[in-house]
Amino acid sequence: MNRNQRGFTLIEIAIVLVIIGLLLGGVLKGQQMIENAKYKSLRNEINAYAAAFYAFQDRYHAVPGDFDDARRQLDRRARNGNGNGWIDGGYCDRAADESCNLWSHLRYAGLLSGDPRLRGRRANPKHAYGGQVLGIFTFTWGNVSGNWIGLGNVPGDVAQRLDNDLDDGNPKTGTVYCQNCGSRYIENRIYNMEVKI
Repeated sequence: MNRNQRGFTLIEIAIVLVIIGLLLGGVLKGQQMIENAKYKSLRNEINAYAAAFYAFQDRYHAVPGDFDDARRQLDRRARNGNGNGWIDGGYCDRAADESCNLWSHLRYAGLLSGDPRLRGRRANPKHAYGGQVLGIFTFTWGNVSGNWIGLGNVPGDVAQRLDNDLDDGNPKTGTVYCQNCGSRYIENRIYNMEVKI
């Protein structure tokens, strides 16, 4: 071995390890900040849809989607609902469903952005995690009746966090409901869920 050959000192190795640790810590913190921003965006979207829903009721004294005078008061291309006070149709997947009319009514009223002429699933907006907002409809989930917003393709960890924040953390009870869940959310699964507005 040549005496002029040099290796790294312990101090140099320690400095490199500290730098690597700081970089990894920064990346992980950045990922957490991005995830928190997506989650807050989802919560804000739910609140915005609920606010638009109730603003429509205040303005027109009718339920969006169910509004039986939509053609006259909103736009001649709008579809009228049956005026029974319920949003029929469940998830917006057929153009004639009142749950699909709802998006059109809110857009014609200027309460949501987007093309009010879109029909069926094409009318559904996307949420922060890339899934569709499946509709707003009147239904009973887990013995709780009312108007619900359906969210498609929600990651399990996000579903659990949403249920913990808005309700009781149990996917089968309360005002956050998951029909394709068991008794708990599984982190690496994808769920459709409903949130009462």
